[in-house]
Amino acid sequence: MTVLEVIQRSTEFLTKKEVDSPRLQVELMLAHVLKMKRMALYLNFEKPLGSKELDEVREMVRRRGGREPLQHILGSTCFCGLEFEVNPKVLIPRPETELLAELGWQFLNSLPSSPTPPVALDYGTGSGCLAVTVAAKSPTAQLHALDISPDALATAQKNAATHQMGSRIQFHLGDGFAAVPPGLQFNLIISNPPYIASDEIATLQPEVRDHDPRLALDGGRDGLDFYRRLAKEAAPRLLPNGKIMLEFGEGQAEAIQKLFEDEKWVVEGVKADYSGRLRILIARQTG
Repeated sequence: MTVLEVIQRSTEFLTKKEVDSPRLQVELMLAHVLKMKRMALYLNFEKPLGSKELDEVREMVRRRGGREPLQHILGSTCFCGLEFEVNPKVLIPRPETELLAELGWQFLNSLPSSPTPPVALDYGTGSGCLAVTVAAKSPTAQLHALDISPDALATAQKNAATHQMGSRIQFHLGDGFAAVPPGLQFNLIISNPPYIASDEIATLQPEVRDHDPRLALDGGRDGLDFYRRLAKEAAPRLLPNGKIMLEFGEGQAEAIQKLFEDEKWVVEGVKADYSGRLRILIARQTG
């Protein structure tokens, strides 16, 4: 079977399984198996696949037809131009979170020069995509990464090592600020916390509902549990003029802004993502 035949037949299969962008998904899997860039497939339509390659592609397509995420099948995903290992123990990094990372490193890089390096905390690090990316883009900063899941933290540590950021990031296992050394304060606290209401998880796409860890999705009854907690607990952990930057879900902007304002935070901005949806809250303490 040739490259083109594999693309055509597999695309038909994934279309029947209601997978989004079926041809693109097939091409990415095929390029992975053949170890070539996706666009190179178009120069190799008549190339026949060996039996081992064909078996590997068939198994990948079967898994994707079962609505397993492409990122799990390939074992990694791209975030801000960096490749991150992903698995069922961590939330798959989303493109919209790239803006949060960008705002984070821009803020750290804007701080006045000081003998003391800027310090940031990634609260709920998951795959480590925020901590590693911010460290890579803000070369003087010291990062801390926190997660309650040992498996997630192990993945984040592996990703940090892959990008030579292991010495720049300290990892903390535990539940919230109690897991961070007492008295440690930050210029920046950055987080993409769980924000899906518990009852809504069952309505999500199978790729998310059945494969992302519930721990990384479930934000409680109304999806706002972690924002309440951060609004109440984060202030003592910020240095003077420090900021908190948080991603949130669609339709949550007003409620989260009120939560922080009720706890005497100054909300500096609510930013829209690249698709125009309100996505990120930036706040600081009064004074």
